[in-house]
Amino acid sequence: MMVRCLALRILVVALCGSAAQAHTICTAVADAGSGKILLRQGDCATRVTPASTFKIAISLMGFDSGFLKDAHTPSLPFKEGYVDWGGAEWKKPTDPTRWIHYSVVWYSQHVTQTLGAARFQKYADALDYGNRDLSGDPGKNNGLLRSWIGSSLEISPLEQVNFLAKLVNRKLPVSGHAVDVTEEITTLDPLPNGWTLNGKTGSAFPKRADGSNDEDHGWGWFVGWVKRDGRTLTFARLIQDDGKVQGAGGVRGARCILERIAGPGGQAGEVTLYPRRFLK
Repeated sequence: MMVRCLALRILVVALCGSAAQAHTICTAVADAGSGKILLRQGDCATRVTPASTFKIAISLMGFDSGFLKDAHTPSLPFKEGYVDWGGAEWKKPTDPTRWIHYSVVWYSQHVTQTLGAARFQKYADALDYGNRDLSGDPGKNNGLLRSWIGSSLEISPLEQVNFLAKLVNRKLPVSGHAVDVTEEITTLDPLPNGWTLNGKTGSAFPKRADGSNDEDHGWGWFVGWVKRDGRTLTFARLIQDDGKVQGAGGVRGARCILERIAGPGGQAGEVTLYPRRFLK
């Protein structure tokens, strides 16, 4: 009885209404303080591309290196020839806050190219990020531009929650300033029960044997952390489309988010997955 009262119980009451469009590969939640995995559903050990969730790591690198200064510096203009598949918002001057909010790939590329291949790899190794493979597409020498987008760099959901736990516990080999501003620019709307929320979506397609994108089976990530009353939980959710659908997989996956999380003392809690207006 005492063990039961002291246990943290989590009840998954819904798994999102996207089942007809995609299936959930993994939902993982960990206590950042103890390192205990609180929820592990599905295949949480297989590595796939991090896609734009890697912007959290790039942010740490950029601020630690000094290229990124604060939440609004530097602001860089869009130029012809930059990747622009993200639409009109990608064609506007972009600072670190807009970069994360609109997931602007060309801004990421500015950071990585400024670092250079050697320093970029040194950071990936120091952060122990997934398989740490920044080589890019075979034979294309594009690791600085897209190794994290359906390419060589891969990470599992469990590795995501562990990486984020090191971030929030300030155990990564980067400056306090880098962590502070990364937390600032990844902050999302607070949850209605007092938990603060930080997170990042990511979407990418698997590659077919001929190198083309398999747009029928795109991946969607939502990773981040929640805090309340001195407690921090990290989470990762990974879905994969079952057919070609409109909208980025990461955004659709992020519409399923932690609402209520139990505390100790025998109080059963809920992890409710529900739509959030702030997700773009």
